[in-house]
Parts: sequence; structure tokens; C-alpha cells
Amino acid sequence: MTRSPTSSTARILHVFASFGYGGVPIRMSRVINGLGPLYSHDIVALDGCLDSRSRIEPALAVRYPAVEPVKGKPLTAVLRARREIAALRPDLVMTYNWGAVEWAMAASLVGSCRQIHCESGFGVEEAGGQIARRVWFRRLALRRIMCLIVPSQTLLRIACDIWKIPRGKVTQIANGVELARFAAPADPQALAALGLAPADDSLLVGTAAPLRPEKNVARLLRAFARLPASPPARLAIFGEGAERPRLEALAASLGIADRVVFAGHVDALERVLGGLDLFVLSSDTEQMPNSLIQAMAVGLPVAATAVGDLPVMLPEAQRASLVPAADEEGLAKAIADLLADPPRRARFGEENREWARRHFDEAVMIERYRSTLADCLAGGR
Repeated sequence: MTRSPTSSTARILHVFASFGYGGVPIRMSRVINGLGPLYSHDIVALDGCLDSRSRIEPALAVRYPAVEPVKGKPLTAVLRARREIAALRPDLVMTYNWGAVEWAMAASLVGSCRQIHCESGFGVEEAGGQIARRVWFRRLALRRIMCLIVPSQTLLRIACDIWKIPRGKVTQIANGVELARFAAPADPQALAALGLAPADDSLLVGTAAPLRPEKNVARLLRAFARLPASPPARLAIFGEGAERPRLEALAASLGIADRVVFAGHVDALERVLGGLDLFVLSSDTEQMPNSLIQAMAVGLPVAATAVGDLPVMLPEAQRASLVPAADEEGLAKAIADLLADPPRRARFGEENREWARRHFDEAVMIERYRSTLADCLAGGR
């Protein structure tokens, strides 16, 4: 079924629930670009959204096969996916997160098909814990994979202890960002275009996240509404999604709409992140969020909910600014304390920049993917 990867450029089939503006598509676009002409790629988006294709280098050999989605019929979905994989004849299948797990199951049924599954986090339905039927389906679907790639220590433990994936099949690859790109100062014109030009002596708090329920930007809005009047602050929300109308209505009901800017999706986040004074994440669930690493690389202090690997992603001194996800009042206090202490913000920002340089270099991440893919294509796992 598979071609010999030594006889021609190996073809990788990537299957995403969506290839839109989310952390996983953006990260894998960077990986694909970093791999260069070493491989050719087929990218399937099960919801038909291919917005992140603009991030792929045009010179690379990348195709975007369209597939007919199947909803609510797992067996039918698996069988149809098996036919699609057989027709595309990839050397390696890479599936991403729960939304593509039926294709992981299908790949295990295609003869000698090599396969990797990547798990990066959970939606709102699994924010509070693992769902039993999904645990069992993952155990079944992933039993023949050559490798499971996870970014966080939390996911590594879940994969081994709950999904029962043998430890030797699990590879932890920390997410990374292009540090040099985020080292540049913010672009005043880009900030002004988004309505974020400096205003008097007010400080700028910000977050970057798809506006989905599990990101719980509503928690951030409520925490922001609790802040004292001094020092004055504004809130910038970078991201787009179905939750936006509800969040805008909430900001209005809290009486803070005039101090909140919904900036929408920002393709070049490095041009505006440096304009913030403080970065905040208010999610119910995370593993190793790209936006947090980007904020650290820019040199921003952070306040956030203590979910996933966030407690080990930050330097030790700054972990006091992490609060339990349900502690809205605690999040407001962590934000207020940092806004009121400029020297502490500056110190934390510099510590974060150095921490990102040491632990979250994109070049290291890409090299780890390169070696893992080569190992699997060579049949080493």
C-alpha cells in the first residue's frame, strides 16, 4: 500500500478537524514549512476550512483533497476514511486531536500504513475530565500507531495512564515559536489600526485565543470588570469565533464595553503583542498554548488559570500569578496586583523572555518533528 520513502519524496497525509486559525494548524504549518522539500503533503480539513493554507510556503508540494464529512455515524466515517486513505496512498498518516480520531482508526485498517497521532488538548466537553466512551475509542483507534506526539507533561500522563498507550510510543515535543520574530517591538500603526493606540496613562491588558467556550474569555471579562479604577486599564481580545456576539453582549452588560476592544483574528500577532502591558489566559483547559509562549517570547508578564502545563511553563517566581480556573476573584486580583507594580511586571517579562529562549525555540520543535517523522518512515517504532 505504501511507497518506499527512499524511492521518492515521501508523502504525508495530515488530517485535521479544521485547518483554520487555531493553534494546531498554525503550529503544523510552521513545521511543514520547516521540513521544506523533504516531504510532500496532503492536508485534509474535515470541516472544509482551510484558512491556514495561507501560512504554507507556496513552493512546497502541498495538496488539499476535499472529503465528504460524515457526522454521527462512526462506523461509516471510519470505512469512508479508510477508502480515502487507500486512494491517496500516503507513506505516513498524521491525525490531529479527537476530531480526527476516526481517521486514526481507519489508518490502522489500511495494511502496512504508517501512522502518527498528535494530541494537543481538549474541547470544553473534556475540560473537566476524560469522557469514558472517548477513552475507550482512543484506546481502540490508537492501538496500532507508531507514535503519539504530545506537547505537555499532562497529556503524556493521560496518554500512558488513561489511554494505555505504551510509554515507548509516546513522544513529548514542546511547542515552540520563532523567537526572533517575536523579539521585535510592537508596530504602532498595527496597534492603531485595531483601535489600540496608546490612550492617556491607561495600561493595556490582552489575551489571544479562538473565541470558543473552553477558552472562557467570559471569565476574563468578568475579572476585568472587577479591577479597581486605578491604574486605568483597557482590554484587548485577539481572536475570532462563534462566541464573539455573546462576549460583546457580556462586555456591554458589565459596563466595560468602552474599555474592551475585540480585535478579531490577527495574522501577525507579533506586530501587536508587544503593545500589551500584561497577557492573560482565562481558559478552562489548555496544555501548552502557543499564545502563552508567544507572549513570553515578547517579554510580557502573565496572569492565568492554572490548567494543563501552565504551572511548569512559567518561571517559578511567576507561578504565584496562576489561579484555579474557578477562582474569578483570584484572577482579578492577580491582574490587579501586576498592573499596580510596574517593576514586578518588567522583571517577570524579562524572565519570561529568557525562559522562552531556553525552552520554546521553534527550531528545536521542528527538528524534533523531523527526527520523529524520519524514524517512523524508516519503521523504527
